Amino acid sequence: MRPSLAKILLHLEGLAVLVGSVVAYRELGDSWGKFFLLFLTPDLAMLGYLASPAVGSKTYNLFHTYFGPFLLWLFVYFVRWPSLSSICLIWVAHIGFDRLLGYGLKYPTQFKDTHLNRV
Repeated sequence: MRPSLAKILLHLEGLAVLVGSVVAYRELGDSWGKFFLLFLTPDLAMLGYLASPAVGSKTYNLFHTYFGPFLLWLFVYFVRWPSLSSICLIWVAHIGFDRLLGYGLKYPTQFKDTHLNRV
């Protein structure tokens, strides 16, 4: 079965976010070791699934929306703590990578049920 145009566009959108955030990270000149060390950190939110699918979906979704990095960026901007800018970009890159792979926000039923499709 061929993927729909909408699905293809969602994957391309994830790719665009990933590439854009990686390019912006390169422009910051921060450590690539730091990037690779922290890249999968948002996936620690999956530990919530040890409690239940409902808790797991909430913790996963909390760390896999762009709202979290946006709030961190606001903090960086208003508190003038630019060293945290790289964390924002790593976080956004991770979310873009997940979307590229087809991982979406989770429903409370089970891990494989996402807003994009059933993984």
